Amino acid sequence: MDMLLQILPPDLLLAAFAVALLAGVVKGIVGFAMPMILLSGLSMFMSPELALAALLLPTVVTNGMQILRHGLRAVWQVTVRFRIFLMVGGAMLFGAAQLVPQLPVQLFLLALGVVVTGFALWQLSGLAPAPGAWQQSRKLDITVGAFAGFVGGISGIWGPPTVAYLTAMGTEKRAQMLAQGVIYGLGAVLLVIGHLRSGILNAQTLPLSVLLVVPAIAGMMLGGRISDRFDQATFRRVTLIVMTLGGLNLLRRGIFG
Repeated sequence: MDMLLQILPPDLLLAAFAVALLAGVVKGIVGFAMPMILLSGLSMFMSPELALAALLLPTVVTNGMQILRHGLRAVWQVTVRFRIFLMVGGAMLFGAAQLVPQLPVQLFLLALGVVVTGFALWQLSGLAPAPGAWQQSRKLDITVGAFAGFVGGISGIWGPPTVAYLTAMGTEKRAQMLAQGVIYGLGAVLLVIGHLRSGILNAQTLPLSVLLVVPAIAGMMLGGRISDRFDQATFRRVTLIVMTLGGLNLLRRGIFG
């Protein structure tokens, strides 16, 4: 704890707890956005590298919770269905994580913000094809998996491209929540391993990541109760609204740092 307080004073530690609680609530509702909220929120009062390290363990634990709600058989079925996406995305994520100490993240955040915001607004406008108009294919799994894995390894945020793909395919609410848990969970484990190698997650940054697990879990449990009251249409709309807000924040960070 003493080591942690040396890099983060008590008032900022409380602020970090509040950000993690909010991220947990949103994840409990829509099944994603925890890394996006943690990275953007925490980096307002700490370095991007420390924020990236802080989000790692809460992301792993909450995705594990999301997976276990559905049972191992359902998890296996989703893993088989998205195996190409997972393999390509995992390889790209692990490799890109090694670039973080050498590359600035602003350009990647800006590019991701443009894609996420544009897609979400397109869907919300009513001009986009109806959910289900896009069909899963090997080519799309490879393309989206590679993109999601690359930006995830650089920024710690790989949810928006994934949820955009699942939403465009018209994935049913329960299946989408499970698919997101499996994809993000495996990605989070690889990201932890990758950043242990890159040096982002180390003896100085690990305590903060451990502490933020508690408010993240509390928030997710609350958000899960709210989500259970949503029908498919409401779930999809809330998901797209969260994507829009997240995309706009990514644009802000990409432009202003």
